[in-house]
Amino acid sequence: MLRNYIRTAWRNLLKNKFYSVINIAGLTAGLAIGILILLWVQDELSFDSFHKNTSNIYRMELWGGTGASRQIWQQPVAPMGVLAKQQLPEVLDEVRICNNWFYSMYKYQDKVFGNETVVFTDPSFFKVFDFPLVEGNAAKPFLNDNSVVITKKTAEKYFGSDNPIGKVITGDDKVNFTVTGVINDFPENSSFKYDMIMPMSYHIKIMLTDRKVDLANDFNFYNYETYVQLKPGANLKSLIAKLGRIHLSKSPADTDAEYLLLPLGKMHLYNADMTDKGIETVRIFVIVALLILVIACINYVNLSTARSMLRSKEISMRKIVGAAKSHLFMQFIVETALLFLLAAALAIGLIFVLMPVFNQVSGKELVFNLGNYHVWLVILAAITGTMAASSIYPALLLSSFEPLKALKGKISAGIGDVLFRKILVVTQFVFSIILIAGTIIITGQLNYIRSRALGYDKTNVFAFWMRDMGKHYDAVKAELLKQPGVVAVTRSNNNIVHIGGLSGDNDWDGKAPGQTFIVHPMAIDKDFISFFKMKMVQGSAFTGAVSDTTHLILNEAAVKEIGMKNPIGKRFRQWKIKGTIIGVVKDFHFASMKEKIAPAVFYYYPNDFGSIYIKTTGREAPKAIAAAQTQFKHYNGQYPFSYSFLDEIFNNMYKGEQTEGTLFNYFAGIAIFISCLGLLGLATYTAQVRTREIGVRKVLGASVSRIVGLLAQDFIKLVFIAILIAVPVAWFAMSSWLQGYAYRIGIGWWVFFLAGLIAVIIAFITISFQTIKAALMNPVKTLRAE
Repeated sequence: MLRNYIRTAWRNLLKNKFYSVINIAGLTAGLAIGILILLWVQDELSFDSFHKNTSNIYRMELWGGTGASRQIWQQPVAPMGVLAKQQLPEVLDEVRICNNWFYSMYKYQDKVFGNETVVFTDPSFFKVFDFPLVEGNAAKPFLNDNSVVITKKTAEKYFGSDNPIGKVITGDDKVNFTVTGVINDFPENSSFKYDMIMPMSYHIKIMLTDRKVDLANDFNFYNYETYVQLKPGANLKSLIAKLGRIHLSKSPADTDAEYLLLPLGKMHLYNADMTDKGIETVRIFVIVALLILVIACINYVNLSTARSMLRSKEISMRKIVGAAKSHLFMQFIVETALLFLLAAALAIGLIFVLMPVFNQVSGKELVFNLGNYHVWLVILAAITGTMAASSIYPALLLSSFEPLKALKGKISAGIGDVLFRKILVVTQFVFSIILIAGTIIITGQLNYIRSRALGYDKTNVFAFWMRDMGKHYDAVKAELLKQPGVVAVTRSNNNIVHIGGLSGDNDWDGKAPGQTFIVHPMAIDKDFISFFKMKMVQGSAFTGAVSDTTHLILNEAAVKEIGMKNPIGKRFRQWKIKGTIIGVVKDFHFASMKEKIAPAVFYYYPNDFGSIYIKTTGREAPKAIAAAQTQFKHYNGQYPFSYSFLDEIFNNMYKGEQTEGTLFNYFAGIAIFISCLGLLGLATYTAQVRTREIGVRKVLGASVSRIVGLLAQDFIKLVFIAILIAVPVAWFAMSSWLQGYAYRIGIGWWVFFLAGLIAVIIAFITISFQTIKAALMNPVKTLRAE
């Protein structure tokens, strides 16, 4: 019986090649793109889930500051993890991680490397997380303070095929580190990605001897990612309160400190307060994947039900010769299954072809491995769900015809069936118009970010860390200004595109009791403000005089936050700098535009200046870079020279949003393409069943344009209905998306007008292919055939 079903289904597919091609093409595109999106979503949701204790590991963070400057600090002080483990029975273990800024050059024999990602951490890192040593002693990864654990990739880079254990890597030609362990390269879906891992004990020792900071008791230096492994079922609310009490017992002044525990499995997509860090994008892409699959389903259902009238006599003959309704139902289910199997096979092949392009656009390294059961879960979910949604209604409809009426030609599509198809067409175009409007708004917001005035000029400016060159800055600057292509030079201790430092250690006249003011401090040179064409709204900039070491400049946001009127000449302390405010600089963007401009304070302290900025003419930038490299090598010897243009840094800050916008544009285009395939099929069917009417109208003198308009108007009406439904939905959805940006575009009426116009034009062009063909047919031939 099944063999007969399959044979009949195959014959039916070959008999109706045009409709089969449309159905298979739509389903293939829908399944391929839907599966690709779901694989992307699966990868995003899988971050850090491979650790066996993921559900019991949390990152410790805390709220700091009061008022508008209140924000989350992702890196607590060094003692908190250790104290939590010592004093709280719920805490089984803790791990601290901090970046290694002590060294920037690493050597092995004659090999020299820079830009390595190196961190200090506790030995418990290898116990709490599942990064087992493949070489070395797992029970004791660090044999002493001068040990280092490296990845396989790093081992190959430094030592080739030699055994890395016992080899010595030198940091900055000063300190030797012995390789005591090797781990596999970090998975792509891990939030931890390092080249070398050094013991926290070495960092603590250097901080004590060189910086005079005792990290065992220090509650001022917030620089340590801290993770805790808890007992299963631990009460988080109670634990958070206990952490706050421990902190206050060591630092009573920090009354604003409020701890947060962020689950490891949510770290990639959520902030510690459970606000969006990427989960909204995942949700949007899930919706887009479902919309594309639903549009593909609608195509199949529409064409199947529309063509049911053409198959009524076939079905009636089957019933007369004894076919039961259940047999016919199974016949049509098999037809659908066969068509889906063909579409699924083509979709899998298409995914293999598209995967490299998709990875390039998305920035992922996904592998479409059919041996991976996770991949099959996505494939089966997409295919099974789509096939179930597409097959049941057409099969029920086709198997329910009354044979005698069909053979007498008295059967016709019921009002309910026609209305159902119209609803499906409207639904398709509602989805398509929403996606078109979303594409326009997302593109507009990303263009707004790129074009918005930042409050400073970053054009043709590149920067790098000076190292020992900084001790000879005046001579270097004088030499660089003589070089072709160099327009200006300045320096600071941070990157103007993204000022990363935070501090709440400040005081001023009129500060309220218990008030904590979180600012972004930055050391700048005397010509920094003029170099970047920033504007002073009050007072003056630094002059380079000795007295400037006790002078401070605030931005407008800082002055507003502390409520200081007439700030010039007022007392302000930042750390140990007991100074006077000499100026207020106009607010400028030094972080993502998802955030409001935060308070910042600028101070003049030449010993802190480590970053140099060089402005070029643009055309002669290579000459300026070469001159800068010559100066760097003159004072830094073998240290690797590395620079970045500020435009590049700025663009990288929005790389995720740009990637998501590009993907959304592609997906919207695919959804519209699939909708058009379905519309083309329906237009072809309409022209086919109205052949006699078209012939009669042409005989009576109707023009081609009149007939085209007559055939197209029913579809265009449905598109206009879709526009009316889609506009409020799209406005609400995109308004919610834009709320994630502190600085954003408005949504004008023209967006929806343009989206609707595009939909109407696309629909009309699609319909015209068949309506014009039908209108041009010889009426004598069509009437004779009828």
